[in-house]
Amino acid sequence: MAHVYATQRIPGDCFSLIADAGHTLAIHTDDNIMSPAEIIENAGHPSVLVCTLANEIGAELFDALPSIRMVANYAVGYNNIAVEAATERGIVVTNTPGALTEATADLTWSLLLASARHLVKGDWMCRHGEFRGWLPTMLLGREVHGATIGIAGAGRIGSAVARRAKGFGMRIIYFSRSRKLDLESETGATQVTLVELFEQSDFASIHLPYSKQTHHLINGPILAVCKPGMTLINTGRGAVIDEKALIEGLSKGRPAFAALDVYEHEPDIPEELKQMPNVLLAPHIGSATESTRARMGEVCAANVLAFLSGNRPPNPVNPAVFGG
Repeated sequence: MAHVYATQRIPGDCFSLIADAGHTLAIHTDDNIMSPAEIIENAGHPSVLVCTLANEIGAELFDALPSIRMVANYAVGYNNIAVEAATERGIVVTNTPGALTEATADLTWSLLLASARHLVKGDWMCRHGEFRGWLPTMLLGREVHGATIGIAGAGRIGSAVARRAKGFGMRIIYFSRSRKLDLESETGATQVTLVELFEQSDFASIHLPYSKQTHHLINGPILAVCKPGMTLINTGRGAVIDEKALIEGLSKGRPAFAALDVYEHEPDIPEELKQMPNVLLAPHIGSATESTRARMGEVCAANVLAFLSGNRPPNPVNPAVFGG
């Protein structure tokens, strides 16, 4: 049987499923995020490494732990892993798509509505004795119903956000490499360019995957064409947005407001963003529901068990390891 090492505790049955299959399992039980050096020091000689998006998994780690044949990422994104280096060494990398779609779409809407109606500031007022009675001009927000939402990245999560937008009677536009006919039929969405999306959107929601092509895709020139009053929401990948350009843009009102759940150099958040009154910050909690995190664990375990049984895992991110 194989030895599996996990860098973090995971909610649900992920580890019991692996252990019940007869594999040896070691779990790092502290809640601190392990550095590559700590993983190398503590992992032993694992066949499978179960890690999270917070773990940096690079070529140096692969070379220091040559027994690794699989990296099972407990996340949809995998830019924390040197996938090319893994492929060169014949190491399978998997992720957990699908399991967190609805929870992340819900969180996107939480940020959108909280931003539109100044809920964080309102909560602060109530807690600090600043609410002195109803006033006609107090905390006037943005109307969501009937507004235009632009969705950059119309994959699973972006499409789920669009379905919710339809319920709010919103005009829906989207940016995607390919046309999404099912999305258009279901929600009435219209495909536009990225520039058009920022020019027309009252709310722009970012759901793009991270890659060399999308790094800083949302940059100064794109932000400069923001529709006046626009709110930018990012529950996708932090480095898709150039944070320096975003900070500069926010200081000029383009965008007027930002609601962020992910960051370019996570967990570090620029001090400027923390100090801006037109920014809402969340600590990467898009998938943070009990049921979603448990489902992610089940998908992760399914990947591991399939691989250890000699089968192709359901969710490889580097299928070239299997010859295509």
